[in-house]
Formats: sequence, structure tokens, C-alpha cells
Amino acid sequence: MPYKIVVLDGIYANPGDLSWEALETYGNLTVYNRTSPEQVMDRAMDADILIVNKVELRKPLLDNFPHLKMIVISATGMNNVDLEAAKALGVVVKNVVGYGAQSVAQHTFALILELTNRVSAHNDSVQKGEWDADKGFSYNTSPVTGLDGKTLGIYGFGSIGQEVASIGRAFGMRIMVVSNHAVPADYPFYEFVNLRELFEQSDLISLHAPLRDDNKHVVNSALLSHMKPDARLINTARGPLVHEEDLKSWLIAHPMAGAALDVLETEPPGPQYILFGLPNCIITPHMAWTAKSARKKLMDEVTLLVKTFVS
Repeated sequence: MPYKIVVLDGIYANPGDLSWEALETYGNLTVYNRTSPEQVMDRAMDADILIVNKVELRKPLLDNFPHLKMIVISATGMNNVDLEAAKALGVVVKNVVGYGAQSVAQHTFALILELTNRVSAHNDSVQKGEWDADKGFSYNTSPVTGLDGKTLGIYGFGSIGQEVASIGRAFGMRIMVVSNHAVPADYPFYEFVNLRELFEQSDLISLHAPLRDDNKHVVNSALLSHMKPDARLINTARGPLVHEEDLKSWLIAHPMAGAALDVLETEPPGPQYILFGLPNCIITPHMAWTAKSARKKLMDEVTLLVKTFVS
């Protein structure tokens, strides 16, 4: 009897420019773009294999899926699935890692360059007609910061952190790293330091560590107090790494500093989000991983995981 494969929130990996049809080789496939918490029970009840991105699967739900044999998380983070409950029920849980390293690194530098070159602000100025004769052939609405010779601090040195370091070095930046697993001798061009040293010495700090129990709100007022008054913080990792109220206070107190965030503690943030309206804070909608090439890799890996399981 063929497996019943159900994708519960497929729109994130495939908003319409790719296809899930490769999974049809391995079972009867049903794809839902989005599934609300109230819809999960009905849609997942008879599934043998569930594919989820951010849909939460906790023990009370898992206990009611008698046919479930496998969960594939079409993402790297696994905190939306009760792993202990799944293991107790004999349900295999797999995730996908490494698919978005280049895409996230690219977006990281898009944010860095927006902070340093203010391309959007200069375009807005020109479009408003502010490039007039009094300004001559060239003008700035805000200073441009060159990256050559600046120090880029990287917190977390997996595949994404390494890609960011490589790009930073190509810009002529000094690279400092905080890592729990890297062997410094393997990376002679980078300096390995502790977290306080990273925040004290870096001109730009980019977060690439996974979220763990011991590093939630690791970027807080105590750590921010060690940053240079014109330093910039970039977060394309996980929103809860940053204590957002502390960051807001720091940004207000340091108008020459800046932050660029692709991830927030609550997503979506709602209309009264604490960091809205700050002129030195840029926010994008958790999109760093969404390059089509990255999503294609993600979907190919999901298919491979299913193929390996059913074969």
C-alpha cells in the first residue's frame, strides 16, 4: 500500500516557482500551502509521512497520528517538533542543513551594505528631486563606510558563518570568530576570540549561531555595552538571540550605530513591534534563505530523505 505523504506548509519552500511532484514517486502526495493549528489534526490524521516547515507538532497531536512513521522538517531548526515524543512513538524525524549557506551569506552582505552605503536612502533622495545644482555632480545624504580594514565579528561558524567570513575577507576585512567547534589552526586567516572580545573589537557583528537554551538573549544590554558606539549588528540567525528591548535602548543611545535584522523574536511581529520606526534599524521578513537556488536544494534534500526512508 503506498505511503500517504502530506506537506502542511509548503508555500515557504515553494511559493509557486518550483514543484513538489518529485515526491509523488514515493507515495500519494497532498500539498497544503498553509495549515493553521486548528487544521493540523484533520489534515495529518492519516499521514505516513509529514513534511513541515514551521507547523508545530507537539505530543498531544503526535499521539493522535496512528499511521505516522516519519516527519521531515523542511528547514534546519527542529524546535517546532517534540523530538522526544516522536522518538517514543517510533517516528523518525529528519531536518535539512546547509542548503541556504550561500543565500543567507548573500543577504547578510546585502544588509551590511545597506547599513554602510545607505543605497535605499540615496535612491529615495534622488527620486525626490534632491540632486540639484547646488549639490554638484556628487553628494551624500549620510556618510559611506568603507569595509576595507574594518573588523567583522562572526558569532557562530557553521557553513553560513564560514561563507560570510570568506566574503568579508574578499572585501579586505579583518575577521574575528566565536565558535564552539572550529579548530583555529584550520583557519589561519581568522582570529578566534571570546564573545566579549568580539563585541569590543568588531565594527560589524554578524550572528550565525543556532538558538540553544544557553544563548537565548545572549545579545543583551551587558554585551551591547561593550560595542563601539558606531558598530553595526546583523542578525540572520534566530530572533531570540537578541534581547530586543535592550537593542532598542542601545540604538537610541547610539544614533551612529545600526542594526539589520532578518529574524525577530516574534514572526510576524505585529503592528506595534518594538523596533519599528528607528532610523538606524533595518528589518527584512526572514527572507535570507529564500533564494530560488537555495529552496531548490532544500526541496531536493527533502525528496532524498523521503526516498531513503521508503526504499
